[in-house]
Amino acid sequence: MQGHLKKLHTTLNAPVDYELPLGDQLIPLNPFIGKTIRLVHTGNIVCVHCNKPTKKSFNQGYCYKCFITLAQCDMCIMKPETCHFAAGTCREPVWGEQFCFKPHFVYLANSSGIKVGITRETQLPTRWIDQGAVQALPIFKVASRQISGFVEVVLAKHVSDKTSWQKMLKNDIEPVDLIAKRDELFITCALELEAIKQRFGVNSLMLLPNEPVVDIHFPVDNYPTKIKSFNFDKNPEVTGVLHGIKGQYLLLDTGVINIRKFTGYGVDFFQ
Repeated sequence: MQGHLKKLHTTLNAPVDYELPLGDQLIPLNPFIGKTIRLVHTGNIVCVHCNKPTKKSFNQGYCYKCFITLAQCDMCIMKPETCHFAAGTCREPVWGEQFCFKPHFVYLANSSGIKVGITRETQLPTRWIDQGAVQALPIFKVASRQISGFVEVVLAKHVSDKTSWQKMLKNDIEPVDLIAKRDELFITCALELEAIKQRFGVNSLMLLPNEPVVDIHFPVDNYPTKIKSFNFDKNPEVTGVLHGIKGQYLLLDTGVINIRKFTGYGVDFFQ
């Protein structure tokens, strides 16, 4: 089977169901756990947006032109609090209205320890799965992406906003009482959160005090103790026994590969 890679498709079951998009095909991956698979980069790459050939991929799948012109590649996507839409300098105002001015969630998750994150309303629980979180809890619903960024900045003074992907892949994780941490943050950050609400309006920020913790189980039969990462740009072939899938990573007995990193890469898949 041959095609261009896209990020892994996921469905929240116990364990998570994974599918590998390869061109127009969807290959169920869970049945391959415990079996040898082989992925070979064909040498060609296409942009995930314009579908044109590119010699190098930027920002997980874009050609250089799209990378420097698309709003979805701007720095404010990574740091929403820096949104410059109101200044009239958004790269794509229509796209910005459709993407950024929609409800977002601020959440706590446990992927390599407790962290705070944000995502669109439509991306739960996909965002948690993609980060390799074993526990997750939505704690705020906000009116826009920029507001979620301001809330995240406040909470990140007390909780990390980063994931250690190596710890996540080793499953070197202790259970966390996310509800207790949520309640603690509600109290600790009350004044700063109220200031955000006063700035953007009473309906801009909604506390979620009654949401349940979501537990996520990944299809892994053996976690790595050492992390060796494959890179198609350095070695076009990845072969090994598939021991599991976590986040956007395939865990092989020979190393791990981040499928999302190589979005748009042409690949042959062998079983």
